[in-house]
Amino acid sequence: MTLAWGSSARLPREPSSARARDFLSQEPKVLALYESVLDELRVRAGKRLLDVGCGAGLFLRLAAQRGADVAGIDADEAFVEVARERVPSADIVVGDMHALPFDDDGFDVVTGFDAFQLASDPGRALRETGRVARPGAPVVIAGWGQPERCEAASCVKALGDLQAPPPTVTLGPFELSDPGAITAFAAQGDLIPRARHDVQCVWNYASEDELLTALGSTGFAVKAMQAAGQQRVTAAILESVAPYRLSGGGYRLENVFSYLIATTK
Repeated sequence: MTLAWGSSARLPREPSSARARDFLSQEPKVLALYESVLDELRVRAGKRLLDVGCGAGLFLRLAAQRGADVAGIDADEAFVEVARERVPSADIVVGDMHALPFDDDGFDVVTGFDAFQLASDPGRALRETGRVARPGAPVVIAGWGQPERCEAASCVKALGDLQAPPPTVTLGPFELSDPGAITAFAAQGDLIPRARHDVQCVWNYASEDELLTALGSTGFAVKAMQAAGQQRVTAAILESVAPYRLSGGGYRLENVFSYLIATTK
């Protein structure tokens, strides 16, 4: 989940491989979400799992540690490079979720963390997951929970306000937080909605530097920096999270993430 989420000037560096490695400090903030999905789906040895939009590969590594045979795909070559390093046994490729380079009926589980809602054609992307998943297999659509339950929502909005208009229309970060919306979304891909779950993830940062490195590596911040520059992004992050600064100089933000388990027909 890339959250399309030194000194106070330490925001993502170029090339993008540096950003991918900076993201390693943000990725564990959603560990509770990953563990919940793995527990609910009883991922274990003998399961073949595909993660769409796998990012830096933490979820794949966790699934592999449980014995699953894992594969991943991401459009960002730098993130794929890091994921391959972390999970050398996995089949991880650079590619497009609209045209998955995998055989029909090849996976017992398909997951997408803040991925399918970024597709230019979500219905097509979801139908592709149905094609590569075995009949009746679970497909997980995960993303942000309701904004009033996410203390990072103000940061997401502040960075979104700085971004240039996207070239294609995609869903906003909280548009699937309503149960009815995510159910209708799954139906676009001919998936059958089953169970929806909420998971609280606590984001702790020991210092301002750690906060800026982690949040600055998210997709929200990178797009904002490209449009508005590093200084404005740094100011937007610090202003938006100021209410969550601790007396010792660290930060604590509580966020709820949601996921829907749907199945193929």
